[in-house]
Amino acid sequence: MDEEKIIEEAKSGDKKAMAELVKAYEKTIYNFAFKICRNPDKAEDIMQETFFSMIKSLKQFDGKSKLSTWLYRIVVNHCLMEGRKKRHDFVSIDDDDNGLYDSTYTADWDNIPVNSIENKELRSILDKAIEKLAPDYRAVFLLRDVEGLSTEETGKVTELSVPAVKSRLHRARAFLRNEINEAFQK
Repeated sequence: MDEEKIIEEAKSGDKKAMAELVKAYEKTIYNFAFKICRNPDKAEDIMQETFFSMIKSLKQFDGKSKLSTWLYRIVVNHCLMEGRKKRHDFVSIDDDDNGLYDSTYTADWDNIPVNSIENKELRSILDKAIEKLAPDYRAVFLLRDVEGLSTEETGKVTELSVPAVKSRLHRARAFLRNEINEAFQK
C-alpha cells in the first residue's frame, strides 16, 4: 500500500494505518532528534512527542509536502523548544561572522576517508563542534548536510526563507570549520 493511502486511512481514524506510519518513521525521527539534542533520553522523548503531535494533528497535513518534511518540522519545533530552555549552553552565531566564512570555499564532506584514524578524530571533533551550535543552526546544518534535504525543503521544515537557510548554513559551516581548524592547531 502506498504512503498516500496509508495517510488517508490514518486521517480517517484507522489505528493500524497510524501504527504503520509510526513504524515507518520511528528510526528516522529518533535519529534526527538525537542529532539535534545529542541526548538519547531527550531524543526518545522528542520522538514520542513528535508522534503524539502527528496523531493529534494528522488531519491538518495537506499533502503539499512529503510527510517526512512535515515530521521533520515537528521534530525541529520540539528540539528548539527544548533548546530554548538551555540557550546559554550554545555558541551564538550572529550577522558578523568575523570572516569565518570564505565564500570561495565549499566543503566536500563526502571525500573524507571512512575507516582512517584521522576520520575518527575528525568525527569526534565535528560532533563536539556540532554540539556547540545553537539548535536552530544545528537543525539547518543537519537537515541540509546530514539528512540531504534541499534548501527549499529545509526552509519549509524550519519555516525560514531560502536566503535565511543559506545564511544559517554558511554560518554553521564556517563555525564548524573554525572549530575543526582550532582543534588541529592544539
